[in-house]
Formats: sequence, structure tokens, C-alpha cells
Amino acid sequence: MAELIPVLQTAIGPVILISGIGLLILSMTNRLGRAIDRARLIGSQLAGANLGERPPLEAQLRILWRRARVIRSAITLSAASALAAALLVILIFITAITGIDASWLVAGLFTLCMTSLIVSLVLFIHDVNQSLAALKLELLAHGLGDE
Repeated sequence: MAELIPVLQTAIGPVILISGIGLLILSMTNRLGRAIDRARLIGSQLAGANLGERPPLEAQLRILWRRARVIRSAITLSAASALAAALLVILIFITAITGIDASWLVAGLFTLCMTSLIVSLVLFIHDVNQSLAALKLELLAHGLGDE
């Protein structure tokens, strides 16, 4: 039992990481849901729009489609990061129980986990910037300045 305590201490880091990633995924799925809801609203407006009203609505739909794809990629990478962290916890326990040295595999999983998380966060930031750019276009279209 005493030799299991250091293993538990080592495994706690990836477990906490999984919890944090879960909250990140929750935030991203909320953003995705908002983009989808907005696209549906614009789609219904587009159905009844005349030729002059269509181009701005279509432009908004294209922006929302790009955003949804970016968010989907970010969610996928976050989920991959959580999966790698979960596999890392299992691998830590297996190596502790069997005594097999798999430090290269542990390092690889950890690197995969962090790389996926970093790219996911970069995509998340990209989505936020896209949504602000779309808002700026909307404000300019209504003559509300560029500040």
C-alpha cells in the first residue's frame, strides 16, 4: 500500500487536467450551440428575405459556418486531450503494478495531451476573434462606428 501512494500522487495531475478540460469543453459546446442557434435564426430570416436583404444574411451564415467548424475542431482536440490524460493515468498505474519501464510512452501521451490542448485553445481564441470580427461588421453595417 505504501508504494501505491506515490503512484496516486503522480496520477492526480492528469485527473485534475481532465476536470479542467471538461469545463473547457462545456464552454466550447455552449459557444457551438449559440452559433448553431444563430445560424438557424438567420436561415429562417433568409427564407423570407428579398434579394436586397439576402447578401448580408448569407455573409453571416458563412461566418457562422466557419466558426462552427473551428469550434468543432477545438472540441475534438480538447476531447482527445482528455482521452490522452485518461490513458496516461491508466498507464501510470499499469507501469507501477507491472514494474515495466514505459517512460517513453508516458512522455508521449503527456506530449500528445498538452499539444492537443494547446491547439484546442488556439482554435478557441480564433473563434472568439472571429465572433468579434463578425460583431464589428454588424456594428459598422448599422453605422455604429468602429470602436
